[in-house]
This record gives sequence, structure tokens and C-alpha cells, in this order.
Amino acid sequence: MTPRHPRLDPLADRYAARTHGMKTSEIRALFSVVSRPEVVSLAGGMPAVTALPLDAVGSMIGDLVSGMGAQTLQYGSGQGDPRLRERICDVMALEGITDANPSEVVVTVGSQQGLDLVTRVFCDPGDVILAEGPSYVGALGVFQAAEARVRHVPMDDDGLIPEALEQALLECRANGDRVKFLYTVPNYHNPAGVTLSEPRRRAIIDLADRYDLLIIEDNPYGLLGFDHEPLPALRARDSRRVIYLGSFSKTFSPGLRVGWVLAPLAVREKLVLATEAQVLCPPSLTQYAVARYLDTQPWREQIKLFTELYRERRDATLESLDALMPAGTTWTRPDGGFYVWLKLPHGLDSKLMQPRAVNAHVAYVPGIGFYADGNGREYMRLSYCYPEPDQIREGVRRLARVIEAELDLHRTFDKVDTGQFRAVEHGGSGGGQPFGPQVPDVEPFVGPANSDRFEDRR
Repeated sequence: MTPRHPRLDPLADRYAARTHGMKTSEIRALFSVVSRPEVVSLAGGMPAVTALPLDAVGSMIGDLVSGMGAQTLQYGSGQGDPRLRERICDVMALEGITDANPSEVVVTVGSQQGLDLVTRVFCDPGDVILAEGPSYVGALGVFQAAEARVRHVPMDDDGLIPEALEQALLECRANGDRVKFLYTVPNYHNPAGVTLSEPRRRAIIDLADRYDLLIIEDNPYGLLGFDHEPLPALRARDSRRVIYLGSFSKTFSPGLRVGWVLAPLAVREKLVLATEAQVLCPPSLTQYAVARYLDTQPWREQIKLFTELYRERRDATLESLDALMPAGTTWTRPDGGFYVWLKLPHGLDSKLMQPRAVNAHVAYVPGIGFYADGNGREYMRLSYCYPEPDQIREGVRRLARVIEAELDLHRTFDKVDTGQFRAVEHGGSGGGQPFGPQVPDVEPFVGPANSDRFEDRR
């Protein structure tokens, strides 16, 4: 068999089948653009690390190397440093997880590795994963690599819809599909910005019990609420059916790449074996750095500082959207986290509009990157965590002008009715709500996630 692209890649015929659907994420594709100083980036979810006491953190890390170099620069345990695992349990207690034991914690290279490990342990090719629609783009990449099929479950302003989850479970059962788990970001969702309501949390735990459903709770933003104390985690309600993923990327430093998985002991054993096969052990220096930070620095006060900073930037975003966006544009109103999920007026396509936005020196992430089935063109994710408030206001102003220009273009060619807002049939829920339909009119399964099957439709 000759290579498919012999002049471009002489090894093209040797790659595993699972690589055929691999592609750059919508976020990574923007990196070269958002680094340009003239561009206001509302795209990447980069934490405001300059708000940290950098001198104190730098001294702390220097002291670690000079005083404990024999430990911090050496190999460590595949499960992670015992002291750090103890402190992780203290952090989770803020979200109501008071029964966690350090022996159940596996330290990972960010929660992204934790999600990859969990998926490796549980999923075979062709298995079904239920995930919110939209869903975190990094999770979709992990599921694609595992050759799993993703079925999106609709959500609204109160998060995942329990009735839609039960419908999906019943249909999967009727079709003989193997549902391995529900993947959910319940707090300040990425990308939607919404939070799962208290009644729905109880309903979803009840469904998990009735349908023997495993839940993977991904919660990097849970401590970053603006108006209330942290909500009790799903794991706080069920220690048997919920595996919890956590991270210090949003509350301390993303560059250290320290996350964790809280799982029952039998699962923990398999996760440790998987991480040893993958990376031998998580980096010792970064683990010691996080543990020392939690031991010596006022980290709770630092989290409060972060939330105040992000609240100010959230407010600048919402105020600018309210003042500047044309009629027919809708968006979520997050009460924590990093993101606003915006829906364009009927007929506009965020992916097609993106080059014109970049030309106007503003960047966002098209919604298509957050769906495994090719949907999402009428949406975009706006991130307010990194730019200063004045930059946010200018970025929203530029974006509004781009959207208005797109509307003018459509009016000129008389292709859509831009008067009374109408939801796009395959992507709107009616009434101007910024989410897709509760009962999709397209084939709900794709396989694998982000596969080539849907490239022509995007």
C-alpha cells in the first residue's frame, strides 16, 4: 500500500486509525493570532497569574530547591506526594467533600491528564460517553483519542437538563449502547458559563442511582464563585458513583500543571498503574511547590482576590454586551468562572465570521469547537479572565461592529430575515435562549468524537 500523501508525509500509511480524526482545537489554532499586541483576545481562558504575590512565590520555590533539592528534583510516587494529597483533601472540604481520604487521591499533570487517565481506564472503542452540549473542548479531544462516541445532552441556564439525560439513557439502553459515564462541568461551565442548579444536582444523582450511571465531575472553577460560597460538589452527595477531577490551574498556577483525581480505592489502583505507564510519576518539584504554597501562603485570601478581579471583568463584559450588541444576540450571565456563551442573530456563522473579527483585531472561540457533532456555528465563547476591563470593553465594541457588519451583509443580499429573532432550527431552543434544542433534529451519535465524518459539514 502506498502512502496517501507520500510527498508530505512518507509515514502517512503507518498511523493508527485513531489519529485520523486528530486536528488542532479551535483554541490552539488562535494562539498565533492572540499573541499579537493589537488584538484584544476574548478567546483563551488564561488565569490572571500576575495577581499572585510573585516575589513570595519565587522565593518559596527557590527555597524548595536550595533546601530540599534531593527530594524536589528526584523521581516521586506514581500516586503523588503524600503531603500534597492531604492538602488536596483540605481544599475539597470547601466544596462539601469531607469524607475524602488522601489514599483515594491521585495527583496528575493537570486535571487534563486526570480526564485522560479516567477515560483510558473505563472506555473501549465504540463506547458511549454522555456530555453536555456544548462541552469542554479538551474533553472532546480525549474522548476522540479513546475512539469513544459522544452523545450530547442539552443544557439551559440552569445547567444540564435531567429529563434530557434520562431520555438519552433510555435511548442508549434501547439501542444496546454501552454508556460508560456522564462527563459534566457543573460549576461555571466551560464554555457555557452556567451553573447546575441545586434541584438538578439532586435529580442527576438520583438518575445515576436509578440507572447505575458513573459521573465524572470536572470542577476546576468551583471555588471561583462571585456571589456565594462554593456549592456542594456532586461528589459530596455520592462517593460511589462520582469520580472528581480537580486542578490548581485556576486557583494558583496553570504553569505548574498540578491536578488530581478523587476516586474509590479500586479505581485509584488502576489510575496509578495508568499514570506510571504514561509518565512514571507526576513532577516532584511542582507538587512540592503547591504543597508549600498551601502550607505557607494565604491561599484562601488569594482565591478571594481572584474572584474579585474576575467579577470586575465579568461585569465589564456583561455591561458592554448589554450596551453594544445588536438585537437578536443573546448570552449567558455567569456568576463565577471565566466564560460567557454568546449566540449570534439568526443566520450568522461564528466560524465564517472569525477571519473578519481577527481583521478587526478581536478574537473569540467559535462554538463549533465545543460540539462533537458539527453543531455550534451560531455560538461563540468569550473569555473575560485575562484582559483588563478597558480592553474587554474595547474588544466587545469591535466584536459588535463585526456582527453588525455581518447583519448588514445578510440584509444586502436578502438571505435571511433579521427582523424578528428566530432560533436556528438545529441550534436554538427558541425564545432567544443561548442554548441548542432539547430534542435535536440530527443524528445524536457521532463516532469517534471530532472525527473526519463531520468535516464536510463544518
